[in-house]
Amino acid sequence: MKPILIKDLLTSEPDARAVTVCGWVRTKRDSKNLVFIQVNDGSCFASIQLTFDRTNPAQGADANSIEESLKNINTGTSVRAEGALVQSPASGQAVEVIITKLTVLGLCPPETYPLQKKNMSMEYLRDNAHLRARTNTFGAVFRMRSQMAMALHTFFQERGFVYISAPEITCSDAEGAGEMFQVTTLSLEKIAELGIKAGAKGMDPAKAADLVDYSKDFFGKKANLTVSGQLEAETLATALSRVYTFGPTFRAENSNTPRHLSEFWMCEPEMAFFDLFDNMDLEEEFIKYLLNWALTKCADDMQFFEKRIQPGVIAQLQHVVDTPFKRISYTDAVKELEKYNDKFEFPISWGKELQTEHERYLTEQIFKSPVMVYNYPKDVKAFYMKQNDDGKTVRAVDVLVPGLGEITGGSEREEDYDKLLKVCEERGMDMKNYQWYLDLRRFGTVPHSGFGLGFARLLRYITGMANIRDVIPYPRAPKLADF
Repeated sequence: MKPILIKDLLTSEPDARAVTVCGWVRTKRDSKNLVFIQVNDGSCFASIQLTFDRTNPAQGADANSIEESLKNINTGTSVRAEGALVQSPASGQAVEVIITKLTVLGLCPPETYPLQKKNMSMEYLRDNAHLRARTNTFGAVFRMRSQMAMALHTFFQERGFVYISAPEITCSDAEGAGEMFQVTTLSLEKIAELGIKAGAKGMDPAKAADLVDYSKDFFGKKANLTVSGQLEAETLATALSRVYTFGPTFRAENSNTPRHLSEFWMCEPEMAFFDLFDNMDLEEEFIKYLLNWALTKCADDMQFFEKRIQPGVIAQLQHVVDTPFKRISYTDAVKELEKYNDKFEFPISWGKELQTEHERYLTEQIFKSPVMVYNYPKDVKAFYMKQNDDGKTVRAVDVLVPGLGEITGGSEREEDYDKLLKVCEERGMDMKNYQWYLDLRRFGTVPHSGFGLGFARLLRYITGMANIRDVIPYPRAPKLADF
């Protein structure tokens, strides 16, 4: 008989019908006559209880075989149980399974099993990332990750967007920061030999890299892992009107903090014929939609995060859902923040990037609401953002939420060919890798806008997890590429 997911069994009628349950043992309590086994299959937060009564086994039960199986059951053992689904007399659970057959599928020696009943630190669980999904915390986190991906797709599909896939290997740098992982089939050993020879000849080490012949590389030129799918999304938006990407991106930023990953997923919608304020409307609607999905469709897991991870997280998310987002220009936001510069580690003034402490102060102290800051100085933003008439600012927007700071960032894109080319040249960009991008401004250019949502950042906010490495199954960061 095919096993039934525990989440479905727990909402079923206790009609004594025969069912099959498969999962991993959380606990076993063996008294003189009664045995209680808690089994979880990861489909939901709760486990189901299996019971065996030695004095009155269920009709058709193979008592001797069940006793033999019980000898081998410990925390972590995988089992297949068959029995009758009945009403549970115990408090806190509606149904349980009276065992008629019990099979041990996989032994789990208690003396070597890394996941013990005692409290385990997040660092310890990170070192055992291949097993940590079996804990309550990470089961809830990864179910939430799945739900948020579903919510994301549903939001855009309901609004006529087309899902596209951006390449993970690229020759352009969407952010212009140069923090990219290089992709090459050239021999690093031979490149090192070239450097040694160059040094021996008295060549400037800075010019030694010129000896590398990228025409012999796999792609015939220098290639990297993408930092963003935005530029490619723009090409599709200028044909399909509204598109979104959702996939992995990579940053070779040497930041070993609880807020940074080297590999993470990004959602990047791009909309033709949208100006900055159309873009802002969509961002607000999108964020509210995702948070409301978590609160209404993932209630059990949210209750766990509330009780065990971050007390108050439910109220924090509900506040964002219920509150209109305050909209303020960067210039006005800085004026407000300058009044409180004595409270900041990094005092703010016009022309500087907002730090997390500034973002949170705006949302938590000054406005007590989510805040959309727009029209940033052009020198602190990316090359592709549309310039305002003042010559100093660009039509960029960051969405800030209480308890986190920035959750999304976007802009209206520069659609004027000459203006975009001038910015690229001013920044010393290698234009041979961007001609295709400039072509969008040569052939039927249109106003268009978009934004990016870091998926791991969203999950960290919803779950209350302190470290971003704990909302992705296998984190990648400096000196960390295990599993």
